[in-house]
Amino acid sequence: MQHHLNTHVLFKKLALGLAVASLCATAEAKSLSEASTLLEAMGNPNESTFMKNSGLKVGAWINAGITYNGTDPEDRFNGPVTFGDRASELQLNQINFYLQRAVATEGDAWDFGGRFDIMYGSDAYYTQAYGITPTELGTGATLDRGTWDLNILKDRFYNVAIPQAYVETYIPIGNGLNVKAGHFYTPIGYETVPAPDNFFYTHAYTMQFGEPFTHTGILGNYAIDGNWSLMGGAITGSSTGGWDGSFDQQLGNWGGIMGTTWASDDKGTSVNVSGTYSGRSEISDDAWSMYSVVIKHNFTDKMHFVLQHDHGFADGINIGGSPTDTEWYGVLTHLTYDVKDNLTAGIRGEWFRDQNGFRVCTPARTALTCEAGTYYAVTAGVNWKPVPWLNVRPNVRYDWSTGRNAFDAGNQDQQFLFSTDMTINF
Repeated sequence: MQHHLNTHVLFKKLALGLAVASLCATAEAKSLSEASTLLEAMGNPNESTFMKNSGLKVGAWINAGITYNGTDPEDRFNGPVTFGDRASELQLNQINFYLQRAVATEGDAWDFGGRFDIMYGSDAYYTQAYGITPTELGTGATLDRGTWDLNILKDRFYNVAIPQAYVETYIPIGNGLNVKAGHFYTPIGYETVPAPDNFFYTHAYTMQFGEPFTHTGILGNYAIDGNWSLMGGAITGSSTGGWDGSFDQQLGNWGGIMGTTWASDDKGTSVNVSGTYSGRSEISDDAWSMYSVVIKHNFTDKMHFVLQHDHGFADGINIGGSPTDTEWYGVLTHLTYDVKDNLTAGIRGEWFRDQNGFRVCTPARTALTCEAGTYYAVTAGVNWKPVPWLNVRPNVRYDWSTGRNAFDAGNQDQQFLFSTDMTINF
């Protein structure tokens, strides 16, 4: 009870802070139809003398949605689909506040900044530095149909997370080096946790189960020229894998992250290759690694295409009492078309293989058995912005699996999801 009271007090203070900042703003308020954020309609605090002189920016968004599941699962769990994982139940996915000072990306002078995000909602569970497996959640549970402690999972349904808290420096070396240190979202892959940065409400298996969500460590970015850039650094690992660690845990389990990006002169085509590598734990030499290849191409000014391939490895995982070398891999595509300035249609297709039944059981908010399987999904939907600060995303999704019954608590090998959500930007 005390935890929930503290959470409510915290967010009341944050909301009050935004209101005070708005009152101190000097910018003239825009109309609701003209403003890109609701703060602009209140008199943008980011245009105040103090905020502009200090280079600071404050903002927020709220994301909520609801999903109908055609299989009508008794436990109302849409798994293995996560994030929008509740059937016939309104989810407040994200209330996210942030404070940022962006640093320079070029020039001859040092620059310092950083960013702090705090999130409340049902998605907070997926932004924690989790590294959670059934073995940790339950007493004596193993990765083969272990009994999970569901009370722990229920407590995590609505919670607070700090997905980003880092400092950043621009170092005027060569073309300029940007270095961030702290806790930050992964640069690997295409989809990400923040709702405003994704086309669809639900996420692909590749993102849900194949990639890290966050890192803690040090990350550098360097632009070689107008076409090539490099990324690399050192990150901590969790007790069960090579990512999503934190500074207060597993400090002996450090690993690496690196990548490179090529973009065409007109920026209409790009290729990014990135990945991580570390030991599975502080006391194990077994490897935990993955790589991702993301190709983007604009067929026209209105038609945009993304092709992604991920492949991950984790050695020596205890499955059914035996150390097992595991791997997972998949292919993911996005195709979107800008119908109008405020309306975009899109389709996503995916194939994902959990070779050894290690990944498609965590992270998840309720019990998923860990079994080898192959997963397919097709999602279609639109993004509609009736006003610039509001994005509505209705979509329909069809999933099916082979090798296991992955849906409706193991009773079905397929499911239809009809969902819609909205994001309000402040």
